[in-house]
Order: sequence, then structure tokens, then C-alpha cells
Amino acid sequence: MRTYLVTGGAGFIGSNYIHYMFEKYGEDIRIINVDALTYAGNLENLKEVENRENYTFVRADICDKEALRKLFTENEIHRVVHFAAESHVDRSIRDPEVFVRTNVLGTLVLLNCAKEAWEQADGSYLPDRRFLHVSTDEVYGSLEEEGTFFYETTPYDPHSPYSASKASSDMLVKAYMDTYHFPANITNCSNNYGPYQFPEKLIPLMINNALQGKKLPVYGDGKNVRDWLYVRDHVKAIDMVQEKGRLFETYNIGGHNEKQNIEIIHIILETLQDMLPKEDPRRKLVSKELITYVEDRKGHDRRYAIAPDKIRAEIGWEPETMFQEGIRLTIQWYFEHGDWMKRVTSGEYQKYYADFYKV
Repeated sequence: MRTYLVTGGAGFIGSNYIHYMFEKYGEDIRIINVDALTYAGNLENLKEVENRENYTFVRADICDKEALRKLFTENEIHRVVHFAAESHVDRSIRDPEVFVRTNVLGTLVLLNCAKEAWEQADGSYLPDRRFLHVSTDEVYGSLEEEGTFFYETTPYDPHSPYSASKASSDMLVKAYMDTYHFPANITNCSNNYGPYQFPEKLIPLMINNALQGKKLPVYGDGKNVRDWLYVRDHVKAIDMVQEKGRLFETYNIGGHNEKQNIEIIHIILETLQDMLPKEDPRRKLVSKELITYVEDRKGHDRRYAIAPDKIRAEIGWEPETMFQEGIRLTIQWYFEHGDWMKRVTSGEYQKYYADFYKV
């Protein structure tokens, strides 16, 4: 049985990845989920898998060398999928140090523990071992011109403490691949959306606020462009890279689905109006009048857009969920998981670990 060590598996993308992997492989794999359960780590995201015999949760900080070393010593780990990261740009502007610690030092510790466990006396590595570092398109900086895209060869030009910390972690993985021939890949993905996303991010924030009749804050003129990808398409790509990708390569994952932030908000409002039953009192709350322009974010990149040509040509991955479909699926999920949203926004979700694990 192949064992996967997933870092940050209680977060948005990590939990979606774990669900996808169990749906695809069932009892044929084992997953060890390591998460520090900071503000965005939510074990409620994994209620459906927590009692599986082939699933284990370990609460640990990826900067804790001894905790990670113990996991590699006590388990035969074949795959590492490294999601764990501080990821919110606004938080990085307020407190850059924690981003450097988690994203850079944490990645270094994880690399060292995997290398120590997998490396053989002759400098080669145990067979069927692979490390995948999940990164972001923000490391490339900002695009100004329409029709231009980020490629794997695009020079790094990060503009926020968050993107700088992710660029640094990417460079560490690249250095280990080049220096030690360490069996790894890097993926750089565009903006994700979908189930379980923490509600300080744009799409769940706008859905939640609109349903409560609260203001919808928009940075600057609202015309910053992002390339949006449904999270399930992303996690499928990650699995495909680990199984079919060439070692030591970077793969960009994107949907060619560029939209301005203000356009996203209008789509959400229109979709909510369409999906809410006529008798639902929230229909009266959902209005374009809620849109409120606020001072622009510091260092706010204007446009991101990924060209997924390489992953399509080499691995055969393509996004399957168009935005209009994906946003309806996302809104429907939030309709059906209103209690989840209430617990997250109130902070109650953070009690789940103690309640379930009796600590």
C-alpha cells in the first residue's frame, strides 16, 4: 500500500485533495495528514474520512523537525504532497515573519526529512518516492498586457511578502532537485475556488456577505484580473503530475479563465438571485448596492494568467469545470453547508480537534 504524507491537509485545497484521492484509490492507499491547525486548518473539512483505517491525522508544525522525522521513521512514506503554507496576502502584509517561517523554513525542514529518509548510501533514492511542492502563480509577479501568460520559464518577480515566501520555497525545492537530484516536482497554480474555502478569500467572502446583506468590499477599481480554477480540477492535476510528470520539472496549472474581481462579484450576485427560491428572504438582501469600493491593497498585482500548455501536452490534463458551472457548484455547496460557514466565521470550528480527539 502506497503511503502519502499530505501537509496542510485540513486546509481548503489539501482537504479537497484528500477527498479526491480516497474517491479515486479507496483502500489502495494510505494518507497521513499533517496540519498545525492554524486559523485556516479545519478538521470538519474531513469528517467523512476521519474514521477510515487508512487515514491518520497528526497535529504538527512543519517547522518541527523531530515531529516530521518521527513520521518518516515510523512510516514507509512513498509520496509527499506539500500544501502547508500561510497563503493570505493581506495577512502577509501585516505579519511577514510568520510567512517566511512556515513557507520557507517549513519547506526546508520537510525537504531535509524526506531526503534523510529516502536517500541511500550511494546517493540514489529509494524507488517509487516523489515529493510534490504545491505553489502559486503569484511568484511570477504581474502581467499588464492582454494575451500574455505565465509559463514555466517566466522569471520570478514576487511583489508581496506571501509571494516572496512562496518563491523562496520554490527555489529551495529547485535547489534540492539540482544539487541532490532529489525526486521532486513543483506545481504553480492559479486562484482556486470551491468547497471548504476559508471565508476571508474573495469568492466565499462575497457569497457569505451577500447572503447576509453585508457590504461587499472591492479593492481599488475592482479590475484586477485573476485566472480561476475549480479546486477539484487542481487536485486532479496534482495527482496526475505525481504519477505521470517528469521528475525535476515544474508544471503550471491554470484554467485560461480570466476574470476581473468586479466581474466575479457580479456573477456571484446574479447566480445567487437565480438559485435562491423566490420565497427565500435572502433574495431581498442580495443586491449590487452592497458593492463597496475600498482602498487598494498594497502591492496589488494587476493581472495573473497561466498557460497550462506543458501539463496538457505532457500529462494530458485539462480543466473540466467551466466557471459558470463551478460557481453554481460552489454556491450550492455553501447552501448545503450553512452550519459549516457559521462555525468557521464564529471560530467554533477550532474546537473540533479537542472534541474529536479528546485532548
